[in-house]
Formats: sequence, C-alpha cells, structure tokens
Amino acid sequence: MKHYRITTFLFVVFFGVTSLTAQSTVQKRADQLFYKFAYAKAIPEYEKMVTGRNSVHAYQRLAECYLMLRDFEKALPYFKRFINEPETPTNYYFKYAMALKSSGQEKEALKWLKRYKKIHKNDARVKQFLKDGNLASVVFNSKERYEVEPVHFNTRYSEFGSYVHDGQLYFSSSRKEVASEDVYGWNNESWLDIFHVTEGSSMDVPRKFKGEINSKFHESSMVFSTDYKNDTIIYFTRNSYFKNKESFYTKKEDKNIEKLNNLKIFKAEKIDGEWKVTRNLKTNADHYSTGHPTVNSSRTLLYFASDRPGGYGGTDIYYCKIHPRGGVGMPINAGPIVNTPGNEMFPYINNEGQLFFSSDGHVGFGQLDVFATVADENGEIKEVVNLGKPLNSEKDDFGYYALDNGVDGYVSSNRKGGKGSDDIYKFRFIPSLTLEGMVTDAINLQPLDNVTISLFDQKTGEIVNRTVTDEQGRYEMEVNRGQNYMIEAVRKTHPHKHVYFNTQTVKRVTRTVMQNIELEPVLDVKVLADLNKIYFDFNKSDIRPDAARELDKVVRLMTETYPEMIIRLESHTDPVGSHNYNDKLSMRRAKSTYEYLIANGISQHRIISYKGYGKRKLINDCSGLEDCDQDQLELNRRTEFPVVQLKNNYLAKSK
Repeated sequence: MKHYRITTFLFVVFFGVTSLTAQSTVQKRADQLFYKFAYAKAIPEYEKMVTGRNSVHAYQRLAECYLMLRDFEKALPYFKRFINEPETPTNYYFKYAMALKSSGQEKEALKWLKRYKKIHKNDARVKQFLKDGNLASVVFNSKERYEVEPVHFNTRYSEFGSYVHDGQLYFSSSRKEVASEDVYGWNNESWLDIFHVTEGSSMDVPRKFKGEINSKFHESSMVFSTDYKNDTIIYFTRNSYFKNKESFYTKKEDKNIEKLNNLKIFKAEKIDGEWKVTRNLKTNADHYSTGHPTVNSSRTLLYFASDRPGGYGGTDIYYCKIHPRGGVGMPINAGPIVNTPGNEMFPYINNEGQLFFSSDGHVGFGQLDVFATVADENGEIKEVVNLGKPLNSEKDDFGYYALDNGVDGYVSSNRKGGKGSDDIYKFRFIPSLTLEGMVTDAINLQPLDNVTISLFDQKTGEIVNRTVTDEQGRYEMEVNRGQNYMIEAVRKTHPHKHVYFNTQTVKRVTRTVMQNIELEPVLDVKVLADLNKIYFDFNKSDIRPDAARELDKVVRLMTETYPEMIIRLESHTDPVGSHNYNDKLSMRRAKSTYEYLIANGISQHRIISYKGYGKRKLINDCSGLEDCDQDQLELNRRTEFPVVQLKNNYLAKSK
C-alpha cells in the first residue's frame, strides 16, 4: 500500500475499516420531497393529487413512500389502485410482492414475485435481497439517478471530504505545497490539512486554510456553524492534540501511538480576524475516536461518528444537542436502523433534515457505500436507502455532501480511475423525466378525454408505458433519457395516430418534455355522438321518446362539438314488404327525423337532403322472413347521417 494512503486512514480507517412544465405546484413540491428522501413530508402532498388528473402518479408515489417508511399495510391499498392496470411499469410487481410478503400475505406475494421474475429473468436482486432482507435498498436503486465526475483539483495524494461555505469548497488533502513538508518524522507519512477552492470553478488552484486549524497533525472534516451570538464558528476533526499537550506525542511507547491515532472534534472561532482553536469538545476521549462533525441547518444538532463503547458495532453515528450558549449535550446513538455491527461514519444532514452516511454494514455495492435515512413525520428514522450506482462503486464511497439545491454535490471515493488514494467527485442528480401533453380534436381544437396513450420503444417495438387522458385531455408518464419512442393515441371517435419523438438531446436539468397531439375525428355521426339505434313503431314514422333522446345527441354534436358540420339524412327499412311500401315508409321516417333536428336548433342549410331508400341498400343478405331472423332484419332498419363537411374547407367524402 502506498505510503500516502496511511494518513487518510486516520480518518477512514480509524473506525476499524481497512479500505474504504407544466407540472402543478403540488406535484413539484411532492416530487422534490420524494427525491430528497423526505417521504413522510411527501405523503400529504401526494394525497392532494389523488382526485386530480395525475392520480396514478400519486398512487404510485404514495405506495413507494409507505414502503420506504416500512408501513406495508398502508402501502397495499395504493398498490391495488394501479397494479393491475396494463400501463403499470413491471418494476412495481417486485415492490408489490415485497409489501405483500412483509404484510404476511405470502401466497399473494409469491404470485407477484413469479410474475416479476418471468419478465425480468436475469434480475438477481430478488434472491439476493430477499435473503438479506434489505427491501428498501432494492426499491430505490431500480434506476441510476446520478452522474459522477472527478473534480479538477484531485492529485496523486489523498483528497476527501467536502463542505461549501460562502462560495468556497473546503476539503482535506495530504498534498504537499513544498517538498519539505511531505513527511512526519516518526512514520514517514504525509499530514492532512484543510484546503479550499472556489466552488464550481474548473481553474481555481486550492489554497491551504489560514489560521490555527491546520497544524503538524492531521485535520479533516471541517463544517461551519454559528454560536449563540450568531458569530461563525468551525467544528473540525484532528487527531489527539490540543495546545500544550503535544509533548506526549513525541514519545515512542505503543500506548501513546494509540492515543495519537484517536480522533477528536475541536471548535475554532474567529478572534481579531484570525481563526483560533478554542475548545476541545466534551464528546472527546483519549481511549476512543470521535470525528467527522456535521450540523443540521438550524444549528441545533451536532452529528458525528465514534467507536466509543456501548455502540452497535465498530463505529456508529451519534448526535448531541447544541445548547443556546454553545455547549453540546450528551451523545445519543442514532439507533439500530442506522447503525450495524459494521461501521457507519461520515454523517451529513441535508436541508430537509435527512441524514446521509457511509456504511459497510448495510447491503451495498462495495465496501463503504453512501446511504440515506427515511424518517416519519415525527423525525423517527424508519429505514435506510442505498443511493445506488454510480454514486456508489465497488470501492469505498464516503463524505457525501449536497449543495443547497439538496441533490447535486460531492462525494469521496477511492474507486478505479482516480488520480490518487482518495479523490473527490462531483455528482449531479438526474431528475426523472416526465412526458406530458394534451390531446385535442383537430377540427374544434377541444381537449379529448379517454384517449389511450401507449408508449413504445422504437428499438424493440415493446410497449413500455400506457395511460389515459383526463377530462382536460392531458396525459403524463415517466420516460427514460436517451431513448427513441413512438406514441400511439387511440380513441373510438378518432382513428389511431402515431407520433415519434426522442429524448436523446434532453438537458439534464429538464424534468418535463411536451408532446401535444391532434386527432382527426372519424366521419361517422353514430360514433361521434355515441348513438344507440333509433327505433320507430311498426308502420309508423313518429319520433318516439327513446328516439328523441338519441337525436338530441346529434343536436349537441352539431351545435356544440362541430358547429360547422353539414350532413345528409338517410332512412332505411328491412326487406319485408314491397318497394313502394318501404320507400314511402322510409321517406316519412327521414322527414320526421329531419323536422325534429330543425325544430331543435339545427339550421336547414346544414342538412342538405333527407331521403328514404326503403329496402334498396341492405347491409346483409336478408331477402325476407324466410331466410332471416328478427335480429338480422333489424340491422337493416336504420337511420344514417353521412357527413358532408366537418368544417369550412374540410370536406368529407360522401357515403
């Protein structure tokens, strides 16, 4: 192992590890909380959406929220609202199976698990995570949600840990500013110091932090806070050294070397314009390590990692209250959901109050992985979630820090491809991409509800999602980036339409892509008006009440939906009787239908003719009572409304 790795181990190994657009405001808020792992806060927001146009999305998210909170009984009713729909993504089969199993419904769970495995034959997660019992990690890691790239200031030495304050990114490094400072005499190892660089810059050169914080010992994990006077203070980690007590570190006895390797949290304050180390926190001790401090956004809680006696394993996450006068309270263990018999370290609290940390005790991809906690509305931690690849790797991943937007930030790792021992990587959150749009009638431009929208992968031809437009003609579904898709829009009143689009060039910050669709109506009044059969009494042409209700549909179609529609009227009879009889009967029925439409508001010029065809245009092979039953005869007794024009300059073919 290269010698410059050893200094980093005082902060990574000291804990016993050998290698480490149009969305609604409600939905935007709900989705933001969901992707920040604030599931308890997201639930009431999604509940506001269950009666809206995007209820399926709300049901899916509510099911996932309760799943993450380990409240499987509450998750099941939401799963049942969408799980049997043909448009449901198949990854929900696995989630549903896990919820059922955790609720004791083994037989039903087995059915859905088999259904999932039938589609995803090569997915080894089912067996692995059922064995390990780590449902939450599987659920969140169904998709990669991050892009990760190294920062420009990494060197062949160790860089790790990030914190941003007033535009400056602070980190620890064993880099050498001058050749003479490369080693510490007794073990020939490099020392860690705090450096800073302009956050977001690709050119700025890191500079060593000025003041008393950096010393001839190791410093790391600096975090800014405020005291009771609202003055800025700093907490940081240093191996066991404070003011005049350094003398015993020069001794060679083993017991003192052990003390040197233990870590403590110190406090620094700005006095007369310079940073001075002023306090050794009472959470520290000589016989165990306490390090990597972080504070919540309200500056009321101090979190840290420690291998103090009484924990659950090698190192645990602890927190203590920060008193109004600046002191800290007694350490409180974060509990067995967070801490394991392994090692938990590098805590971080985001601006939603969610705890992030690294662990080798939870199921992960490598040795140390970054995890997030899931808490309920009372702040009680219910579950931990692996943040997945590529933020995590097969190596050690730690030192997670998020920017003010709560999703982009930095992580440290010794993964392959880096410049040195540990490197800092900037991660960029990849938000889910939503396809949404409105389906309208091409003639009147009115929204169309109940249009089935099917999404196909152009490469495979397989359907990947399906939904139905709401009463405003809107639809919405999640899509993947970098894909070519085909949309098929289907409605009984409008012929199928195919629309092609892709997400190849969609920017990372884009959360929504729009695809509006116009559908041409079918040229059939019976379909457009949803007409039932219009009946006449035997040998009569009077408009019966049931026939009037159907003709009222034609009136609404021609006055409200297509106010420029022009039609013809045609009436037909069955083949029973003579031509003369049927011609006269059908003509009387055509005229009475015409007069009813005119009497109810349809202008005469919009019905260019009405005519009775008797039995001259039969629609089957019936010739009389001898070869046809009553149902076959009835098919020929009909009134038709051939469309001549839907709109000015939009002519229809005559029937």
